[in-house]
Amino acid sequence: MKNKLQEWIIETDIIKMQEALEAGLITSEDIVQVYLERIHKYDIDINSILEINPEVIQIARALDKERAEKGSRGSLHGIPILLKDNIDTADKMHTSAGSVALAGSIAAKDSFVAAKLRLAGAILLGKANMSEWSNFMSSTMPAGYSSRGGLVLNPYGPGTVFVSGSSSGPAAAVAANLAAAAIGTETAGSIVGPASQHALVGIKPTVGLVSRTGVIPISVSQDTPGPIARTVTDAAIILGALTGVDANDSATFSNEKYAYTDYTSSLDKSFIRQARIGIPRHYYKHLDAERLQLWKQLS
Repeated sequence: MKNKLQEWIIETDIIKMQEALEAGLITSEDIVQVYLERIHKYDIDINSILEINPEVIQIARALDKERAEKGSRGSLHGIPILLKDNIDTADKMHTSAGSVALAGSIAAKDSFVAAKLRLAGAILLGKANMSEWSNFMSSTMPAGYSSRGGLVLNPYGPGTVFVSGSSSGPAAAVAANLAAAAIGTETAGSIVGPASQHALVGIKPTVGLVSRTGVIPISVSQDTPGPIARTVTDAAIILGALTGVDANDSATFSNEKYAYTDYTSSLDKSFIRQARIGIPRHYYKHLDAERLQLWKQLS
């Protein structure tokens, strides 16, 4: 059973997890245990996670008990999700923006995002590594490096494939199947960049669609949290759990009419037939011969 669960969890999406949970085939505690084992085994090579929530097993058990007695809260009930280390959580986890200067800092209250995830029944699995201070402290610091956690590496090619953007830890962890999904933040490419480099789906919401309260800031006009996931549907499910008006973030006032709780109803698989793919060929002049040949074969 344990080996089958280890195999099953790889690339399994949130909908399939919920189906298995509802059918009683697995528990949220089972899922958490598998992710913890994978983190212990594989994260030593990619350095994507700073710390695990020390209460994660108890939280999973409580949510399993709630499911059995009262039913599921929804699509995220009992689903383990990682948070980037600049997102406050009022628990035993630290929020440091990857800096040793804040390594002992524990937030007094949950960020809006963390509170919304808890309300939806998600399990906050841990804090993910990131580019320290979202890489706004040095023009020469490598992407994915923090003084608290070291350098994040891309599981598709540790040390050779670029990690991109400051949400590199959340992206690397999801790509390595160390959590069901993660929450990143973006000022200028720090969700969409890492998602692209790790073959994932990242959504940078319109500023104000998701509150920034409790997120260590960079720019009031550009900052926003958003989901990083393996599928479009997973990302849409998580986005629906994060939206809402927040009295402490005035940017959310103007986006109330767009703050849906379910974006999955807008997904249309057939729409891809209308899509046009643009190829920026001028970038490829910088490729070496081997990569250029591969690109020609694929295009």
